Amino acid sequence: MSSDRRLLLADEAIAQGALDAGLSGAYAYPGTPSTEILEYVQRQAPAGVHCEWSANEKTAYEEALGMAYAGKRALVAMKHVGLNVAADPFVNSAVTGVNGGLVVVAADDPSMHSSQNEQDSRFYADFALLPAVEPSSQQEAYAMTRHAFDLSEKMRVPVLLRLTTRLAHSRADVTPAAPRAQNALALPDDPRQFVLLPANARRNYAALLAKQPALRQAAENSDFNALTEGPDQSVGIVACGLAINYVREACDGAPCPHPILKIGQYPLPEELLRRLAEKCRTLLVIEDGMPFVEARLRGVLPHGWTIRGRLDGTLPYAGELTPENVARALGKPAAVVRAASALVVPRPPGLCAACPHTDSFLFVKEAMAEHPGGRVFSDIGCYALGALPPLEAIASCVDMGASITMAKGAADAGLRPAVAVIGDSTFTHSGMTGLLDAVYEKSPITLLILDNGTTGMTGGQISLGAGRLEAIVRGLGVEPQHLRVLEPLKKNHAANLKALREELAYQGVSVILSQRECIQTAKRR
Repeated sequence: MSSDRRLLLADEAIAQGALDAGLSGAYAYPGTPSTEILEYVQRQAPAGVHCEWSANEKTAYEEALGMAYAGKRALVAMKHVGLNVAADPFVNSAVTGVNGGLVVVAADDPSMHSSQNEQDSRFYADFALLPAVEPSSQQEAYAMTRHAFDLSEKMRVPVLLRLTTRLAHSRADVTPAAPRAQNALALPDDPRQFVLLPANARRNYAALLAKQPALRQAAENSDFNALTEGPDQSVGIVACGLAINYVREACDGAPCPHPILKIGQYPLPEELLRRLAEKCRTLLVIEDGMPFVEARLRGVLPHGWTIRGRLDGTLPYAGELTPENVARALGKPAAVVRAASALVVPRPPGLCAACPHTDSFLFVKEAMAEHPGGRVFSDIGCYALGALPPLEAIASCVDMGASITMAKGAADAGLRPAVAVIGDSTFTHSGMTGLLDAVYEKSPITLLILDNGTTGMTGGQISLGAGRLEAIVRGLGVEPQHLRVLEPLKKNHAANLKALREELAYQGVSVILSQRECIQTAKRR
């Protein structure tokens, strides 16, 4: 490609950086704020680059690991809670190591804009003894992706690339570098490398531990970690990834008067931190996410230093960084920001007009009104909005696949009726195993699979179960007479209500497929 600048989201910059680094395969399950990475690869990749959606983050990770086993460069992308799903192969791949480069992108979501929790993926890299990089800009996201592939192949380990929502979904100019060719197919020299039987795993783990000094030295020498001098040594600033931009904004374009250590590559560059601490007895740690660096500083520095940040309340513990709270932490007057409620009328989210989920919830709610002791356990997807007025139809929304297993557990406790509501994409992501548990035990639960034919919440990506759900449910052992297919339309309300009432009375596993195309994909089509 040419070296012309491009206006890219950080997600897109990562994707372009991977393509220009000789990417052979990208794997992902859609999840905000990481979705645009694979979407960009799908739009821009030349022939021969694999770029299909996977059933979930665990399968995506293992597929990427398989490509890296074959000597090719692979990228796997997910949001932070997706890394929980992929934690098993992530941690174990640190022990197997890699053959071709493997970059793992985790997009964290401080302030929970579209997530169930706030977690910081840097802890995963630290736990697995793997290196991580954290960009501060779109250009750095591009460069770090290329660097991460090189580091992965040099050290023979996966590399985590962590970013947050604010960077993932903002745009800036990116100047690409010259692309490189894909790696040739090359199998591991050691045929036992990926065989984690205990004897091999112990040997591999010892090798991983032996790499730690080199990984720490790579962070100390990284161009993405830089110590900048400043005349006012009353406080030294440690700014991680995106946080450096908040410091610059608080200084209103002027040079920051304080020494700054910008951190973009981990493990923690302890020598650079000590050099900063030699100048400044008080350190302010600014990081978007949890106090990952701040907590570790208390173990790196001797007693007598003051460390400020999220743990001592200088910055709020929860939520993403803002220009205002960073300015206050630096002792500068924060800009006056009018509360959003003073500017706009709050409008809670809701299902789209003509959404098929609305018609499904209407007959569910009417049927459940006859059973005040029963509960509806929901899952992750658009239909979680069924918790809000005017529907107020669900009792839980915890994690992917939990609707079925929570309904089963509640039924085990004696709750009747116990109903689970799950979308088609979430069902194939992590609902099938829960249904298998229920079938095995003949649990008295009723499962509604809201099949709109797509992964609607993240923009309409392909749903791997489209057109196959009946066969999948039958294959899991659900009795054919208790598998019903309904069309959620107002004209079918009475018939759908009758069907649900009948299945609620059945003391075993029943499944209702409520099938109608997502209104958004129908519009686009």
